[in-house]
Amino acid sequence: MNKYEIVLNYLFNQFPQYQKQGIKAYKANLNNIHQLLDLLSKPHEELKCIHVAGTNGKGSVSHLLASVFQQAGYKTGIFSSPHLVDFRERIKINGHLISKKDVISFVNNNKDSFQSIKPSFFEWTTALAFYYFNKNKTDINIIETGLGGRLDSTNVINPILSIITTISYDHQNILGSTLNEIAKEKAGIIKKKVPVILGKQIKEEKIEIKKIADKKHAKLFIAKNTDAKSSLAGSYQKYNIQIVSTAFDILKEEYNLNKKHLNKGLMNVSNNTNFKGRWEIIKEEPLVICDIGHNFQAMKFIVNQLQELSHRNGIFIFGVSNDKDIEDIIKILPKNIKYFLTQANNPRAMKLNTLYKQMDSFSNKTKFKNPEQAYKTAIEISKKDDYIFIGGSAFIVADILKNI
Repeated sequence: MNKYEIVLNYLFNQFPQYQKQGIKAYKANLNNIHQLLDLLSKPHEELKCIHVAGTNGKGSVSHLLASVFQQAGYKTGIFSSPHLVDFRERIKINGHLISKKDVISFVNNNKDSFQSIKPSFFEWTTALAFYYFNKNKTDINIIETGLGGRLDSTNVINPILSIITTISYDHQNILGSTLNEIAKEKAGIIKKKVPVILGKQIKEEKIEIKKIADKKHAKLFIAKNTDAKSSLAGSYQKYNIQIVSTAFDILKEEYNLNKKHLNKGLMNVSNNTNFKGRWEIIKEEPLVICDIGHNFQAMKFIVNQLQELSHRNGIFIFGVSNDKDIEDIIKILPKNIKYFLTQANNPRAMKLNTLYKQMDSFSNKTKFKNPEQAYKTAIEISKKDDYIFIGGSAFIVADILKNI
C-alpha cells in the first residue's frame, strides 16, 4: 500500500472506529494497546506526557497547553481527536501534521504483526502517535483521551500531570448513566503520586474524583481564576484558560516557563498548533461560525454565545449523531432563528427525517439532504449582517469544512 488514500481506507474500514460505529468499537480492556506497544518496543514509556480527559474542553486545553510549551521552545507533540478534514490532524508536532509518508510506512511496517491482535482504529492511531513522538524525540506531549479515561487506549502512559476538564452527560451507554459514574471513568487516568487538575465546573462529582486521587496519593488541584486571555473565541474558553494557567503554575519551575511563554502561548494557539473547529470564524460577511460541541453542556455554552451576537438574523445548520439523547439539547435551542436540518455523511449520523420529527415544535426549519447543500443555500440567502452557525456534531462541521 504505497498511496496515502489506500492506507487511510485500510485504517478506517478494516478495523472498527468509534467515529463510525459507536459502542461496537469500544474495548472493555487495554490488552490490545499493550500488545501493540510491546511489538513497538514500548515507545510510550520513553515519553514525557500530560494526560487530558473530560467531557468538554479537552481539545482546547490540549492545544492551549501545547502552545505554551512551544512558546518556551519545547518540541511538543499533540495527540487529539476527532479530526475534521484530514486524519493527520490527530498527530502533530509543533503544529505540523504527521506526514503522509510516516502514516504509510507505519501501517505497512506493522499491519502483518498487528493482524492477529485485531486492533481498533483508535488503537492503531494511539500506537502510531506514541511511536511517532518517540521517533522524533519530542520534549513534551499532550495526550487527549478519545473516550472516557479508565479504558481509553491512551491510558497506558505515566504522565507528569493529569487533567480532567469537565464532567457532563455524554456517551452514557458506555461511561455510565450518572455524573458520578462518568466521573469515575474519567478519573481512571489518575496515576499514583501524579498531580491532577480539575476544571472549576466540576462540582458534586469532585467527591468521587477526590476519593480516587486520595487512594493514589495524587495531589488534587482545582483550576483557579486568572486574568490571562486567549485568542480562542468563545466565552467558555475562560474555563480552559483557568486549567492551563493552573498547569503552568505547577510545571513552571520544572520546565523554566515564564509569564511571557504563558501569555504568548495562549494568544498564538491557532498559529502554533493548527487548532480548528472551536468557535471558529470561517467567514466575516455573513458571519459564519462553526463549533464541534455536541452534548448538552457544550450546546448550552454555544447557545449563550449565539444570543450575545448583535447580528440581525441567524441560521443554524444543525445535525446530530444517532446515539445522542437530544431532547434536552432541543429544549435550550433558540426559537427565533432558522434551522437548516441535515445529515452528515457518516453511519452514526441521525437520519434527517428523525431529526426533523424531534424538532416538531420548531416552525422555522428546512431539511437538506447534506451539509454542503445546507451551507450553500445559507450563504445564498444571508445578508452581510446575518450569521450562520454550523454545529450539533463534529461530522457536520467536518463535512462543510472539507467543501468550502
